[in-house]
Amino acid sequence: MNKELQLSTDKAYTFVAESAIETYKNRAEAANQALHDGKGKGNDFLGWLRLPGEISEAHLADIETTAALLRRECEVVVVIGIGGSYLGAKAVIDALSNTFDWLQTKRTTPAIVYAGQNISEDYLFELQELLKTKRFGIISISKSGTTTEPAIAFRLLSKQLEEQQGTDAARRLIVAITDKARGALHTLTKLRGYKSYVIEDNIGGRFSVFSPVGLLPIAVAGHDIKALVQGAVRMQTRCEPAVPYGQNPACQYAVARNILYNAGKKIEILVNFHPKLHCLAEWWKQLYGESEGKEHKGIFPAAVDFTTDLHSMGQWIQQGERTIFETMISVAQPNYEKRIPFDADNLDGLNFIAQRRVDEVNKMAELGTMLAHLDGEVPCLKITLPQLNAGYIGELLYFFEKACGISGYLLDVNPFDQPGVEAYKKNMFALLDKPGFEEASKAIKAQLSEV
Repeated sequence: MNKELQLSTDKAYTFVAESAIETYKNRAEAANQALHDGKGKGNDFLGWLRLPGEISEAHLADIETTAALLRRECEVVVVIGIGGSYLGAKAVIDALSNTFDWLQTKRTTPAIVYAGQNISEDYLFELQELLKTKRFGIISISKSGTTTEPAIAFRLLSKQLEEQQGTDAARRLIVAITDKARGALHTLTKLRGYKSYVIEDNIGGRFSVFSPVGLLPIAVAGHDIKALVQGAVRMQTRCEPAVPYGQNPACQYAVARNILYNAGKKIEILVNFHPKLHCLAEWWKQLYGESEGKEHKGIFPAAVDFTTDLHSMGQWIQQGERTIFETMISVAQPNYEKRIPFDADNLDGLNFIAQRRVDEVNKMAELGTMLAHLDGEVPCLKITLPQLNAGYIGELLYFFEKACGISGYLLDVNPFDQPGVEAYKKNMFALLDKPGFEEASKAIKAQLSEV
């Protein structure tokens, strides 16, 4: 078994001319160098690039100390944030936790729940009802402290925490991860004496998983953040500009995506055969969708869970419009062993696989799916993780981050801004008559009256 993440692109290039690879290879190497030289678009948001290798033992120890306090004193910890402020942490926690952790009655770590990622009144009501009988803490993540969804959640939950457990407990059990010098949450942290960590100005939310934004919730959940960071450092080394294209998986992935995009494959479907990777795909969708979807360009990122979705989306992928390609994530070795029992009656006809491991069946489903989709003219990239553990997840996350920066430059967009995200906010604020939006409010209400 290989001891590091592997990328295979050979099943994608049967659909494109080999000459395209050489052209893109040189461009990808130049894009990778531009990232490290700080000469590309969005170069004021490159703090993530060298972050894993810059994290000190003292910093990790401080995060672990805070996590230990929350683990000791809380039954539930609410992570408040939206987008990259919670997706990275949730991706790692779900990938590394017992699938049925939420049903455990004897826990060694707090249950991790999320708020501020939506504006559902029912969701917040039900969360607050749950917390009425729980000792809980809060990790609030926001650079500004004024983003609508997390700000509403923090108002409700911080008030509830103070009322249930007292102001001293709230001061101890609320941790803020925010700007180092400005913003509403920074100011509130100083006023109320919360423990705080900094989101550096040069790290955007979707690239923040190796900052306290991701590391603190992951540590509270009881996972090995040191191993996670070490995995990211290994991948950081493998993807440096000095590493030749043939050994550089981030460059290879970025090239394959862009060649396929220019060959008319406008949709990338991230596929997993392991249900614990569902939320990692949600993180990946934000990373690539928000980074590349600009100037009427960009691959549309979608995701499916196989074999589950082979019984729903599988038909469309096999025979629908040929504008798609797949990136499959395969886990080489499961963490547990389970064999299929022999049954004397054999009414289900499964004795032909009796005594085989369940994972062997899953792997044959994976291989059979790839062959079927290739026959159906769907190019397929494959990422293989040796196992689901913190180190390999760290490798995978940094691999996707680095490839995203390179891919954005190949697409000739700024992969580190998100101007389109503001459009709905402006309309929402105008409709809610927020101070300062008076003219916009008049205009949008006039527009609605004409509909």
